[in-house]
Amino acid sequence: MSNAINLLQAARLILWDFDGVIKDSVTVKSIAFEQLFLTYGSDIAKQVRVHHENHGGISRYDKIPIYLAWAGEPTDNFTVEKFCKQFSQMVQQAVIDSPWVPGVENYLRKNPHNQIFILVTATPQAEIETILSALHLRECFTAIYGSPVSKKQAIQTALETYQLESQNCVMIGDTKTDWQAALANNVPFLFRCCGAKERGMEDYRGESITDFTHLVNNL
Repeated sequence: MSNAINLLQAARLILWDFDGVIKDSVTVKSIAFEQLFLTYGSDIAKQVRVHHENHGGISRYDKIPIYLAWAGEPTDNFTVEKFCKQFSQMVQQAVIDSPWVPGVENYLRKNPHNQIFILVTATPQAEIETILSALHLRECFTAIYGSPVSKKQAIQTALETYQLESQNCVMIGDTKTDWQAALANNVPFLFRCCGAKERGMEDYRGESITDFTHLVNNL
């Protein structure tokens, strides 16, 4: 834990994932994906949920065409957009109402080390902007990158924009997608681990953290 805290405190720029790092909202989205496809039978719905949970951090615009194909539905842009909108309507308020990862809200709002905070998420841009506004969290971030910008590209853009060496930054995420995006940019990665979200991270041997209460307690 002390190494993880030192890694965070030493960084000049922190790249934050949202679901599972700031809000404990991963389960909310798992349930929503399952419910969205429940009319196609319980087997398809469960298959969708398992796939989603094993591929966290990937945009719904990449996942839903796969699920539509499984359900025997067309995968044209109109159908994908329709299902994405339904999904957004199901999860947006639920994400807002989800519990905070312990300690993170205080750390974000106080920003005790005057760090640059950048949000990097697979949630669509307009949707994450709405969520952050509802939580009065928008002002905590210098920049916000949502879908369709990939996490890999978002991190690269942040490094170029603020002209920082990768070792002076850290990415906090809870999925293999987050880890791979950090690796692609040579940015140190901090894994927020919590139960089922560890799927796909079996090979990870780096620093990890379960919550941010130790950081808050040291403020």
